[in-house]
Amino acid sequence: MEQFGPGLAALLGFLEGLTEYLPISSTGHLILMGHWLGFTGDVANSVDICIQIGAILAVVVYEREKILGLLRNGFQEQQEFRKGLGDTMKTKHAQAWQAYLQQSAQKHLNMWFLVGLVAAFIPAAIVGLLAHNWIEQYLFSAKTVAISLIIGGIIILVVETWPKRVTITQLEHIGLPAAVGIGIAQCVALIPGMSRSGSTIVGGLLIGLDRRVATEFSFFLAIPTMFAATSYKLIQSFHLFTANDAFALLIGMFVSFFVAWAVIASFLTYVKQHTLKVFGYYRITLGTLLFLVL
Repeated sequence: MEQFGPGLAALLGFLEGLTEYLPISSTGHLILMGHWLGFTGDVANSVDICIQIGAILAVVVYEREKILGLLRNGFQEQQEFRKGLGDTMKTKHAQAWQAYLQQSAQKHLNMWFLVGLVAAFIPAAIVGLLAHNWIEQYLFSAKTVAISLIIGGIIILVVETWPKRVTITQLEHIGLPAAVGIGIAQCVALIPGMSRSGSTIVGGLLIGLDRRVATEFSFFLAIPTMFAATSYKLIQSFHLFTANDAFALLIGMFVSFFVAWAVIASFLTYVKQHTLKVFGYYRITLGTLLFLVL
């Protein structure tokens, strides 16, 4: 069995950074790598989740200006919203409240984007919290990854071939209903091999986001989702790591940060002019090869 050390951590960090934001499943690839190297068990499962911290920081740093702008503008808008809502509630007419909320959805874009981001995070957080142990016990396997890769690949090809009507072309225009829909789609990614980014991007495309906006929203949604999953796993598995393991894990996070940074920039440029079909073909090919090998 492969022992966890700096070399393996760097390899896993590279694989995590390379695959986290592409619709091909980083967890699935890490499970396959661990299966191939003989790095399995509780420590391996914990490493696969915890090493994502580097990739989380990469998207935070890459999108820092937009994040700060959203937070700053959103805070100002919520103050205006609360004042306007208070004035509206004095009328005690339901129609006035409804009209004000509709007006706010068009006017307070940053605030509602942030509200939607939180709402999109909740479905996967609830399902993941309830089913985490069961998923890790029964679905963290190469066979599950192979099946998920093929199914996810077919879904990508169908969605990219199916004509879609684009209604949202700016990130800030993603309202609460669209965000919740994408959040529900993200629940599928709890199955190893399905891909968190793939599920959210495909969900966004089906709802009416253009490809770049769907991709960028997937990056933003990764921040609370991956941070929560990683923090939960770190707390659960802290006792499994020795001082040497912790040092190796830091190396893996460091590598995943820089690789993920490069992938984020490249992928956003790619989706401006290309579909996701190549990732669908890749998933189906890899999944089929895995079945032949297994």
